[in-house]
Amino acid sequence: MATRVRTSKQTLTLLNALAAKPSQWHYGYALSRETELMSGTLYPILMRLEERGWLETQWETLEALAEGRGGRPPRHMYRLTAGGHAWAMEALSAARGMTKSRGALKPARQHARIQLGEPAWEQS
Repeated sequence: MATRVRTSKQTLTLLNALAAKPSQWHYGYALSRETELMSGTLYPILMRLEERGWLETQWETLEALAEGRGGRPPRHMYRLTAGGHAWAMEALSAARGMTKSRGALKPARQHARIQLGEPAWEQS
């Protein structure tokens, strides 16, 4: 039986950002800025994805720190595993399919952030 993760609009937004560049390492602050998710929402989602093996993490290397700005602590980096990327693509496709008829799933910014809207209610 496959492990399920709640695919809230916040999770889908994060998956969209990660899947756009699946082999690239991302750090939390940049993901927060790109997705507009607050840290109290973002980091629990990242932890759940990592627990399920869909996200790999590592600390920024000393070499990368030396090349960047000095005086800051190493950053925790994230990227999708192969299985995580496959799952993300399925989840994003399913979300698009479920909302396509309502037109609620659409790119909101140049980086194609996902927004899921409320269903349109028919008026009698």
